[in-house]
Amino acid sequence: MKDITAVLMPYSSKAILNKAIFSLKKINARIKSVIVLQDPNTSSISMSEHDWLDEIKPIPVNGKDIGETINHTIQPIDSTYLLFLQDNEYLSPAVHVNSLNLATKQVLETPHHQPLLVRTSFLRKHKLLSRLQVPFKEALFPAWLSNVDRSLITFEEGLIKQARKSNSTNTIHKQKMIQKYQLENQVEPRSPTVSLLLSNYNMENYVEIAVASCLLQNAQPDQLLIMDDGSSDHSYHQLQKWRDGEKVQVFHKKNGGKARALNQLLPYVTSDFILELDADDWLDPDAISVIKKQLSDLPEDIVLLYGNLKKWKQAKGDLLFKRIAMGKKVKDRAELLAYRFPLGPRIYRTSSLKKIGGFPVIAFENGRLYEDVSVLNRLIRDWQFLYCDFTVYNVREHENSITKNNLANWKAFLKTLK
Repeated sequence: MKDITAVLMPYSSKAILNKAIFSLKKINARIKSVIVLQDPNTSSISMSEHDWLDEIKPIPVNGKDIGETINHTIQPIDSTYLLFLQDNEYLSPAVHVNSLNLATKQVLETPHHQPLLVRTSFLRKHKLLSRLQVPFKEALFPAWLSNVDRSLITFEEGLIKQARKSNSTNTIHKQKMIQKYQLENQVEPRSPTVSLLLSNYNMENYVEIAVASCLLQNAQPDQLLIMDDGSSDHSYHQLQKWRDGEKVQVFHKKNGGKARALNQLLPYVTSDFILELDADDWLDPDAISVIKKQLSDLPEDIVLLYGNLKKWKQAKGDLLFKRIAMGKKVKDRAELLAYRFPLGPRIYRTSSLKKIGGFPVIAFENGRLYEDVSVLNRLIRDWQFLYCDFTVYNVREHENSITKNNLANWKAFLKTLK
């Protein structure tokens, strides 16, 4: 019975792509068709090489959203199952025509946190995320799997082989983050509550990644409060689809800078602590659980918890890992102003932040720059900060970064504080 449509994700090598297609021959009795998402840099498939297949359908993905392309492509498919192979994968020679069986399950997962076999009807109902909602393409399926009830997933080893495996630093750090999608929630029920505050201004290419990262957590935040600060692009429209009126609230105001935007969110905060997230950054999937563990025994005189930052560079069509910026202890105002900013991630004690009136709107640049340093400068006068060695926050460096484009103002700003 031909009940499987194979979907081959973009392969960078024609040789490995052909190897993946040939590996399907072992289960040809079940293959109804093959869809190849074609990388523009890979030469076209020779149909004569695979004349044993009934149908191969190449779909060019040059600049296209792979998640949305798959969601659209599978709509008319009438096969029961979808089989996914990607980049350097091919079916193991040990696979035979009866190896792929879901029984009462919906997804067959591989050891690489990827779905190998999925019921077509299930994927139609539970769509893949778009490229605007995951930090890099390698996270597409792991992020999707993290939202699937584990009782619906079966797991089997030995079905997939890899033609080659990259050991680059970039690949290693992407894989480390991907593995976190499957971590279990280990936060105690009585842990301190945490809200996420996000201010957005014209970040249509990145803000949904930030929002999705807040919700793809193994321990959910207690609130996600978003303020659109008068964006002129499509980002406010994108944000509205995430609001649920309860945990996720989305607001809009006339453009006035980040400090004003965050201050308008403060009255809605009901949690013990606040994690501030920039609209072009994102969180690891275990960020809330790691942070709540750090907060569980935080002394009362500590008003700010912070750690390390993972730094990435936005390149054309990809995200490149740069380094982990290790934090260090800050004991007083002099050490704060000598700190190599940004200090983060910044988790504020809500009561203390509200006590000082929120984020200072200073005269310098009409309060539109360095709101993080201004509020830290105010807080450290009366309270203490705590550095802990944890890394769950990802900083994206890109050409539209506000901080990057205003480095020349830094020295002038410091003079206003001194």
